[in-house]
Amino acid sequence: MNQKLRVGDTLSEVFSIYGAEVGILLPVAFWLFLVVAIVDSLVGQNLALLPLEFAVSIVIGTLYQGVVVGLVREVHDGRRDLSAGDLIRSAMPVVLPLIGAGLLSGLGIGVGTALLIVPGLILLTIWAVIAPVIVIERYGVMDSFGRSRELVRGNGWPVFGVLIVAFLIAIVGNLALNAIGAGIANGALVRIVFTAIASTFTAPIAALAAAVLYFRLVASGPD
Repeated sequence: MNQKLRVGDTLSEVFSIYGAEVGILLPVAFWLFLVVAIVDSLVGQNLALLPLEFAVSIVIGTLYQGVVVGLVREVHDGRRDLSAGDLIRSAMPVVLPLIGAGLLSGLGIGVGTALLIVPGLILLTIWAVIAPVIVIERYGVMDSFGRSRELVRGNGWPVFGVLIVAFLIAIVGNLALNAIGAGIANGALVRIVFTAIASTFTAPIAALAAAVLYFRLVASGPD
């Protein structure tokens, strides 16, 4: 059944799922992003480890996106019978395609933004649902770009609106939580934990936005 994509309704669903599935979203995010925080702390002591930090961040971020897409699929199917471990295992087969697509899209968006800003925002919008396309439809890396653009076509502005609001909320939340952590942290270990906590609460927002957008775009399409 066709339905018009609306920014408010989409964001409402994002935060509805966030609240309902917090018992899965936050624990998985904490343990995954704790690894990133530990590596980040090591990089602060040895810049030679910077490539390791980049690699770990990409792998963890894409794995978490895969978990969230799987979770939203469960919610939409009305099943919700998979545990956190099940969701992580189900995302593992598509981690490499997700990493490849994430690197390519990040490069394209970064270059577009650096040149004139607007091209980067356009690419951010039309490639918004690459990860769900890979996880759910099992598209390859290159084909996922075309499929995402096809799904977004005709809904560019609302997709852009959802992404911008979600990113702003995540950024503000991350900055606030990191500021609180910096104010009370007394030692490297505490700082690592607070960095992980900041990512724990904010990482689900962008991941959920992409997943919810995918299902709503599929529902609003001709097929």
